[in-house]
This record gives sequence, structure tokens and C-alpha cells, in this order.
Amino acid sequence: MSTLLIKNAKIVNEGKVFEGDILIENDFLKEISSSISAKSSNVKIIDAEGNYVIPGVIDDQVHFREPGLTHKANIESESKAAIAGGITSYIEMPNTNPQTTTIEALNNKFKIASESSYANYSFMFGGTNDNLEEILKVNPKEVAGLKLFLGSSTGNMLVDNPQVLEKIFSSTDMIISVHCEDEATIQSNLEIYKKEFGDDIPIKLHPYIRSEKACYISSSKAIELAKKTGARLHVFHLSTGIETKLFTNKIPLKDKKITSEVCIHHLYFSEEDYETKGTLIKWNPAVKTEKDREELWKALLDGRIDVLATDHAPHTLEEKKQIYTKAPSGGPLVQHALVAMLEAYHKEKISLEKIVEKMCHNPAILFQIEKRGFIREGYFADLVIVNLNKPWTVNKQNILYKCGWSPFEGTAFKSRVTHTILNGHVVYENSKIIPNKLGKRLTFIR
Repeated sequence: MSTLLIKNAKIVNEGKVFEGDILIENDFLKEISSSISAKSSNVKIIDAEGNYVIPGVIDDQVHFREPGLTHKANIESESKAAIAGGITSYIEMPNTNPQTTTIEALNNKFKIASESSYANYSFMFGGTNDNLEEILKVNPKEVAGLKLFLGSSTGNMLVDNPQVLEKIFSSTDMIISVHCEDEATIQSNLEIYKKEFGDDIPIKLHPYIRSEKACYISSSKAIELAKKTGARLHVFHLSTGIETKLFTNKIPLKDKKITSEVCIHHLYFSEEDYETKGTLIKWNPAVKTEKDREELWKALLDGRIDVLATDHAPHTLEEKKQIYTKAPSGGPLVQHALVAMLEAYHKEKISLEKIVEKMCHNPAILFQIEKRGFIREGYFADLVIVNLNKPWTVNKQNILYKCGWSPFEGTAFKSRVTHTILNGHVVYENSKIIPNKLGKRLTFIR
């Protein structure tokens, strides 16, 4: 039996911050109390020294690029970066090669993760215009959910047949997570700017090509269809203020049928940053105006937005530095998401309790993940210790992504992750990865 005791912690959990100790036996949280004494010499003790302990972050949207796109990233490299950033569980997307649109492809990804993942894992099954038969074979108790691209992105998994969409929404009990951008609007906008600039369109025009209108048309249609069919809908990566008005904060999360997510980059950057960051902050949906960013923050804090995630989607620097029409959208974020949000805490934009709610508790509630996302006795011991006053700067030497770059390069953060504990074991300590692949497959209470 392995026993770990965390002493002198400020524990952030379920809307409270309190001082205490945490006893871990094997994979699980055994006891949480104001003071716990080691009962034998075999207990490993971590003195938190008054630093904060939070539940392990659950990231409900990542692209780890395996199989098929492993020159950009793979499950091993990106899960290492995740645990260095305090993310202990992730849900990975289906736009790999081959796409995760068959049971065979899904099982292959589970096999890869079981052998190589440093963090806990699950995958989303991908919907297409012609794979309903495969969708119906998926066991909702074994898979995080279904992902539909209602706007084209990396992997070209666009679902654009209205009859197929309604059939999918009507036929599955799985949570349907959607990327919402109206393709016709995007292509129309793109043609306007291509006529003026050719393929070398200024990056600052990206949010006008993948526009507010494109996002709103698609999001509102998806919500209308969910209401019509009774489907359980989760709208990924909101990027506009107008979309936030489509959601409610009047219902407890566990009872919501329609939920939403915002990503780090849409809260951190605005269109003003294109001048210095260029295509490094080219995402789909696009980073938009400062006003949109303010509205997203407001909706996150008042409960209309339920979950905060990364949409971690790495590409090589060579790929990203191409001209506009060739530069792919997406960027790496898992290593720096939590510290970016702690920077917002330092600026008094959000409380520690709210960060934990949106990044730890709510993903567990929304996806009905078993025994994770909270600091509770009997739950898996997924924990993160953060020092809020230990500054560091992001640079090439400390970036763990396989692609080797970050949109936060050169950024000085006030806080850092000092320890990550996964299933009761220390997997990251003082800037060092402990070389054990201890990630477990997530299970769901459904």
C-alpha cells in the first residue's frame, strides 16, 4: 500500500478555501481533515507550506494528434505537458488520421493511451454525414461523448446535411459536443478577402472571415435543433458576446440540457494581439474583439458559460508561419492554461473558487465523470499544488509541447504548478516529470 500525506495546505474545493491536511492511500483520497498525523514511517509527506491544493483540472477538449498527425504532437508528449500544467484528465477529439468515426478507430486510440498517457483520458467519437450506424454502436458509459463539426476545421469532418444532423440529434443519448461556425458564411467572407488580397490575407481579418455572424448562425441552429429533439447539447469554445445570450444560468448544471464552454485563448487574447502574435493565435473560432472577450468573462462568471477548457491543438511552427490561407488554426495550451487563469485571479477578475468550479468541478458534473473533479474522501486522488507567488517566464527551454512553441512564449506568470498528483502518485514535482505512465481511462456514471 502506498500512502501519501499532504500537510499545511490551503484546500480549494466546492466554493470554499480552508486549511488542512490530505491523506492518500493507493489511488484514493482517504481523509481530509484540519490535522492528520503520519501513522507509520512509510508515509511519504509533502509539506504544502501554505500553498493551495486544488482538484486536478479536467480539460474537456484537446487535440493530441495521435494517430496520424504525430509530427505535431502525440498522446505521450501532450499528456506530459498537461500534467506539468495541472491537467490530470483530458477528453481528446476525433479529427485524427484515421478519424475516430468507427469503433475500430476508437478502440485503437484507447489502446494507444493505455500504453502512453501520463494523464487520465477519454475520447470523443466523431460524427459525419454518413456514420450514424457506427454512432449507434457506441456505449455512452464508456465514451465521453459525440463530437460534431458544424464548421470545417483541421481534419475536414464537416457535418452539413440538415437531415443527417436531425437524425443524429434524435438517435443518441450521448452528450453531443459541437463546433459551431456556419460554413456558407465563412466561405462567402473568405472569397471577398481573397479577391482583394489573394491567399496572403492579413491575419487581422481572420475574425471577419470566421465572423460573429458565422458563429451565431451555427450556435443558434444547434440549440434550436437540441430543443426540438431533446438532445443533450454542449457548445464548444464560444467566442462572441452575442452567443452568450443563448444560454441560461437559471438552472443547476446537473439539470441543464444545453451547456457551453469557453477556452483560455478567447479569454486571454483579443483582436489587438494579431499585430504581435500573427498566425500563432489563429484559431477556429477566431479570437475576436475586446468587447467579445469582456462578454465571455461576464458569462463565465455569472454561470451562462459552464466550463473552461483549452482546445489544445498544436501545429508545427513551420506550418503556423505560412501565409493566411495555408496556416492551420489551433495552438498548444495545456501546459499554460491553469497559470493563465491564475494570472486573471491576481488581476482580481476571478476567484480561486470559481477557477476550480469551471476547470475541475463542472467538467466532472457535465460529463458525469466517476469520482474525479472534487477533493472528496473516496474519490481518486487527482490533485495539484500551486504556488501563487513563484514567478517564471515561458521560454523554449521549459516548453514541453512536441511542437516546441507556445503563444505565451515570453510571458511572465506569477504562479506555478509545483506538484501534480495523479491517482495517488506524484507525477510532476518542481519542474520535473516523474517518468511513470499512470493515466487511467475515465469512467462515467450514466
